[in-house]
This record gives sequence, structure tokens and C-alpha cells, in this order.
Amino acid sequence: MTASLPLPPLSLYIHIPWCVRKCPYCDFNSHQADDTLPEADYVAALRADLEHDRPLAQGRPLQTVFFGGGTPSLLSAQAIGQILEDVNRIIGLAPEAEITLEANPGTFEQERFSGFRAAGVNRLSIGIQSFNEQQLHRLGRIHGRAEALAAVAVARKAGFDNLNLDLMHGLPGQTPEDAYADLAQAIDLAPEHLSWYQLTIEPNTEFYNSPPVLPEEDSLADIQSRGEAQLAEAGFEQYEVSAYARPNQQARHNLNYWTFGDYLGIGAGAHGKITRPESGQIMRLWKTRLPKHYLNKCRDKRDPGDQSDRIASSEASDESQTPHNPFVAGREFLGAEALPLDFMLNALRLNAGVAAGTFTERTGLPLSALEPQWQALRDKGLVDDQRTHLRTTDLGRRFLNDVLAQF
Repeated sequence: MTASLPLPPLSLYIHIPWCVRKCPYCDFNSHQADDTLPEADYVAALRADLEHDRPLAQGRPLQTVFFGGGTPSLLSAQAIGQILEDVNRIIGLAPEAEITLEANPGTFEQERFSGFRAAGVNRLSIGIQSFNEQQLHRLGRIHGRAEALAAVAVARKAGFDNLNLDLMHGLPGQTPEDAYADLAQAIDLAPEHLSWYQLTIEPNTEFYNSPPVLPEEDSLADIQSRGEAQLAEAGFEQYEVSAYARPNQQARHNLNYWTFGDYLGIGAGAHGKITRPESGQIMRLWKTRLPKHYLNKCRDKRDPGDQSDRIASSEASDESQTPHNPFVAGREFLGAEALPLDFMLNALRLNAGVAAGTFTERTGLPLSALEPQWQALRDKGLVDDQRTHLRTTDLGRRFLNDVLAQF
């Protein structure tokens, strides 16, 4: 491993782990909320977590902040504002930082949109998933079509000029015509960004235990192909596997992930990735997963209900250089053998890929570390010449998992 690495841009992910109800397809770290959220306690825990992580910022301001979940819009605007004040005080926000909050379209959350905007959130991501009442019911969503449409209008009225809509296709019993209608409705609402992705059945979900009947492969392929054309015709550029944006409206937070930037992660189960230039290492770390255990870390130094600070290392590391954080559940130090795949899992999601020099800049490894795998993939027409850019061809994008399996 190279002895020194330049520091990439820094982002912050903040996990809010509660939902009104767990959706049957969801495998995220989300938990059904009680009648009263422990809001003040959780804000205090996030503050303490970030204070412990402060040295990992290494003097860098945050270029982006992302509130994910769960359902972050269940928190009050006052709580979101306090968290952002703490973030700016402890780490610091760059001028024009992108600050995204995920929200559900429910009437309860809509009432808070103006407060979120006043608190400093400047990008809203609304989890619509479908405009079809039947599909929403099958997906276990607690909002209807009318609330989905109203949420966009309320967000615009609140002053949000940067909106993402989350939309799924390949839903149980969905016809191609249903999928195209959903997409046409989303386009008609004129968001700046669309996350349009196929439903996949993940382990540890209700759908995994009781699988619904999904559309056939041919139908899914038709939906994907025509949907991409529909979005392109409407002026949306596909820049990532499931992300489509108006010109200059790509999600900056996600772009930092895909280009192997650094990010802190605070909150129950949040993950972070940090470059350590003094040792030339990349460190991944993750926080205590269950909300009650995470909250206990703020109350007590040790929580016997959770295995804390176990270290999984792929190569020798000087642990004394890593500040102790009681919220950390595990760390992994990536060795040279793990970095090519870790980098490619992110960079090759982008349609344009990344400049070839980014690989060396972000990993400390020479471009030759990708050979002979890259050449073998190029011979099959799955990737382009690596001398200027690391990216898949159109064919390689269709078989991305096969491409990644080579690393």
C-alpha cells in the first residue's frame, strides 16, 4: 500500500431508523416507531457520535449531508435543525453544501416540509414508489396517489427547488402499461431527479418469506428499455444504474460515494468510509445497529447487549491512530487485494465511469493492479480502454454483476 494518499471530498450520512410501518420489501435498518419517538435522546446520541468521529474529518468541511432511514421526516423540523447546527459546529458545512432529507408523502410529513426547508435542508427525496393505488397497497405503503401528488406541490410551496422522487418498477402484478403510466406521472411532476429502480426481493423481508408474483423477465426487460427511452425523451439523463437527472442536477452525495470519496456515518447502523493518508489505508466502519443499543451508548460507556469495537482487519493496522468511539460496532482496514473490487463496486455504477487516474488517487494502487482482469473484460466487449476512463460499455452495464465478479 502506498505510504500516503490525498484526502478526497467528505460527506456525512445520518441514519434515522424509525418508520410508521415496515414495508414488506424493505431490508434497511428500519424499525416501527412507538407512539412517541425518543427524539431528544436520539439527537443527543447523534451529537455524541459525531463528536467522537470529528478527528476522522481531518479538517475537511462536509460537501454533502444525507438524512436517510427509516423515515427521517418523522423527526420534527426543530430536531433536524438542531442536528444541522451540531454538524456545522462539530465538523463544518462547505458553502453551498447539498443537504438531502428523505421523506414520505404522508400528510403528517407534508406539514413539516416548510420547517425542514427553514432548518437548512435544500434537497428533498420523496419516497413515492408508485402512483397506483393497488400497487401502493401491495407494497404496504401508508400513502395513496392523492397524497403522493400533494407532497410534490407542498414541497414546491415550501421552497424546495431540488426534488428527487423514488419510484419502483417490476412490482407484483404490474403490467408494462402500469409501469409506463407511473413513470409518465412522475415526469409530469417535473422533479429535478428521479430514482427509478426495479423491485428486488431481499433476504430478511416479508416478501422473501412470502414471495409475491413478479412480472416475467421479458416484461421486465421491456419496462426497462422503454422506460429509459421515456425518461431520455423527457430530458432526464441516466448517469447511474438507477438514477436519472436533469442537466447539472445529479445527486452530489451519491456521486461522492460512486467516485470513492470519504463519508462519515452517524446513527444506528450507519456506515462510513475514511481515507487515512498517514498510513495509506482505507478504513470502513459501522455503528451499533439496534436503536435501543445505539441510544444506550450515549447513556453508558458499554452496553452488554451489543458487541462493540470488534475489529475485522484485512491487513495489519496501527489501531492507536484510530480514535475510540463507543458507537462503533466494527471496523475493517482494506488491503491492496480488496481495493480493486471495493472501488469498482462504486465507480462502475456510473454510466460515464471515472477518470482512470481516480483509481490511483483514491486507492494508492497503480492502474496495473486492475490487469489482467480489465483486459479480459475488454476482450469480451464489456469495458472500454482503461487508459483514460474506467467504465463499462452498454453491454457491460447490462451485465454489471458479471463484470464485477472479475475483481
